[in-house]
Order: sequence, then C-alpha cells, then structure tokens
Amino acid sequence: MENYMLYLQLGLMGVIIYLFMFRPAQKRAKTEKEFKESLKVGDKIVTIGGIHGKLTELGDVSVVIETMSGKLKLDRSAISVEKTAALNAKKA
Repeated sequence: MENYMLYLQLGLMGVIIYLFMFRPAQKRAKTEKEFKESLKVGDKIVTIGGIHGKLTELGDVSVVIETMSGKLKLDRSAISVEKTAALNAKKA
C-alpha cells in the first residue's frame, strides 16, 4: 500500500510538471514556428532588439528588412513574435 501511494504521488507530480512546464513551452514553440513560416514580403515586423522594418527579402535562414536608415540582413530568429503581434494589433 505504501509503495502504491508513492508511485501515485510521483505520477501525479510528473503530470503536473508536464502540464505547467513542458506543454506551454511546446505551445509557444509551435506558435513561433507558424508565425515565422507565415511571413511574407511586405510584412511589417519588429526585431528582438526593437528595430522596426518591412520585409523585403525572405530566405530560409535570414531575412532582409528595410528600415528608415537602410536595409539590414537578419536571422529569422531575430524577429520577435510578441512585439510584431503587438505592432500589428495596434495598427488594426
């Protein structure tokens, strides 16, 4: 009986860890992947560093954005999902 309760508690703890730690991280990664796949030329974006620009070229790993001071080549991972969504929500 004691071993049964111990295994039950460990199993319950595992389920709680999955629900509160791993699942949200997987969901966030999926959302970020879908966002980066849906980018197209002409989209207005914000980088992690706060640079605002418009996409002019898309590559597999990098993008080129046009800013007020010229064109910049960045990695796709430098685009902030949250800041870009906030920018687009503010304009809509």
